[in-house]
Amino acid sequence: MPNYKIVLSYDGTDYFGWQRQPDKPTIQGMVEDALERIVRKKTALTGAGRTDAGVHALGQAASFRIDKEMPDAELFKALNALLPDDIRVVSLERVPAEFHARRDAKGKIYQYRIWTSPGISPFAVRYVLHWPYPFHVKRMRDAAALFAREGDFTGFSSNRVLTPVRSVVRSELRRKGDELIYTIEARGFLRYMVRTIVGTMLEVGRGRVPPAAVDEIFRAKRRTLASPTAPAKGLCLVKVIY
Repeated sequence: MPNYKIVLSYDGTDYFGWQRQPDKPTIQGMVEDALERIVRKKTALTGAGRTDAGVHALGQAASFRIDKEMPDAELFKALNALLPDDIRVVSLERVPAEFHARRDAKGKIYQYRIWTSPGISPFAVRYVLHWPYPFHVKRMRDAAALFAREGDFTGFSSNRVLTPVRSVVRSELRRKGDELIYTIEARGFLRYMVRTIVGTMLEVGRGRVPPAAVDEIFRAKRRTLASPTAPAKGLCLVKVIY
C-alpha cells in the first residue's frame, strides 16, 4: 500500500477543528470522506497535529495509505475535485513506508494576526483578530520574547493530560502596517497554548499586566492567572517541519 504525505491549506471558519467528529464538519472528516470516494474504502488520515475549531492552516501536513495504485497527479486532482473550496491539497508525494505525519514532525510554526486600525477589509475579517484599541507594542514584544524557553506551559493552556513541558524556539512579534503578526515555533503545543499566549500579550499591550507577569505565571503553573484565550480566527498553522 503506497504511503502518501499531503500538505493542506484550509479556512477553518466553518469547521469544528481538525479531528473527525460525529455529525460535525471537520477537516480530517472531509479529507477522509474524499479518499473513501476515490478508493471505495475507508481510509485513515493522520495529521501532524490537531487545529481547533475556527483555526486556519497554510501548511498542515498529513499522511495516509491507500490500497490502490494510481498516478500521483491523478490522486492530487481527484482530492481537490472532491474537497470543498475552503480545503485545498497544495502538495502530494509518496513517502517511505515508515513515514508518519505526527511522529516524524520536528516542529510547527504558527502565526497569529491582529488588525489594529479602526477599519478592516471584509476580505481579512475571517483571518485576523480586529483589535482597534490603544496598546504598547514594545511591551508586547518584550512579553513575546519571554515565551522562547523550555518550560512548563500549564499556566497557558487547558491541558489536563499531556506532559506540560514544551520547548519554544521562536516567539516574536512584528508590525507590518496596520497588522501585528505573532510567530511562534516549537516541536509541539498544548491545547489553546498559542491563543492564551496571545491573550496575555494583548493584556500586556493594553497596560493591564506588566511583561514580568509572564514569568510569574510560569512559576505559579496556574491557568487562572493568565489572560483570556484569544479568538481562534486569528490563528494559522503556517508550516510543519520535517
